Amino acid sequence: MKQPPIFEYLQIDYYSATPKYLQLANSIIRAINEGKLKKNDTLPSINELSFEFEISRDTAEKGYKHLKNIGVLGSVPGKGYFVKNAELNQTLKIFLLFNKLSPHKKIIYDALANTLGDMAAIDFYIYNNDFALFKKLIENPKEDYTHYVIIPHFMDGGENAVDVINTIPKERLILLDKLIPGVTGNFGAVYESFEKDIYHSLEQALEPLAKYHTIKIIFPEYTYYPQEILKGFSRFCHQYAFNYKVVHDISIEPIKEGEVFINLMDNDLVTLIEKILVTKLRVGKHVGVISYNETPLKKIILNGITTISTDFQLMGEKTAELILNQSSEHVPIPFHLTQRASL
Repeated sequence: MKQPPIFEYLQIDYYSATPKYLQLANSIIRAINEGKLKKNDTLPSINELSFEFEISRDTAEKGYKHLKNIGVLGSVPGKGYFVKNAELNQTLKIFLLFNKLSPHKKIIYDALANTLGDMAAIDFYIYNNDFALFKKLIENPKEDYTHYVIIPHFMDGGENAVDVINTIPKERLILLDKLIPGVTGNFGAVYESFEKDIYHSLEQALEPLAKYHTIKIIFPEYTYYPQEILKGFSRFCHQYAFNYKVVHDISIEPIKEGEVFINLMDNDLVTLIEKILVTKLRVGKHVGVISYNETPLKKIILNGITTISTDFQLMGEKTAELILNQSSEHVPIPFHLTQRASL
């Protein structure tokens, strides 16, 4: 049976992290913008979409309802959905590439998407810190994107990332979270200053840190976290005469009175807390805990975990502003200490 022509305009990318209902909605908007769908054109039924793309009826219906809510589609009971408004203002198409999913990455995504609103369609991909997949996704885009928003963190191969990134037209590029030396041209950036950030955050904590003699940072040997964090950490400890140690595996590290632990990975925080709880040491009195990246749970655990964190909400909002303003500005995002009972 021959496929109806409309299905040539609709796409689902099963490698994309963008929810399928949004991919469906975005492809319909794209077809309208390109003149392939016109006002009053009827759309496939929910059952037809479900069968053609191997998605659930709920997913297909959610895509249609999203477009109905923003005024793009209308519906007639018993007859289905049709194009209600063909004069759309969605001129931006964003290729969004994150290294991984996490609670704070979701904050960035939500802030970006909410600030852009209906002005943009976002194709969202995740490369899991894998340089080979990163390279493949950038070199084989299926669409003509107005902007590439990229978080560049890798386990291996990152030394070649600059060559891949430099293939992107710089007026379309926004680096997110981290600057990469060697990227040329006028591109936008919204970033953290990792070495300065940890140094100044620990300076803010000097008073509570004074009751401890040693600071240990849990920094796995195999990690995507930038080495600049260790530079800022060691510089602080030298400057203020703290004993210090880089711990690669917290599961085998002894816990002693007078020590403060800084964790980067949340699974290391769980291991650390478990080890402390089997001792007679009190968190915030005998041993201190500082955790990277604010999350709601850290406000509650052990009566509150002290955090050092960038403002992920602001990071997403500023990225959207660069896109909307067609700006190549470089915007550093503030980093701050939130002191709680664990220190």
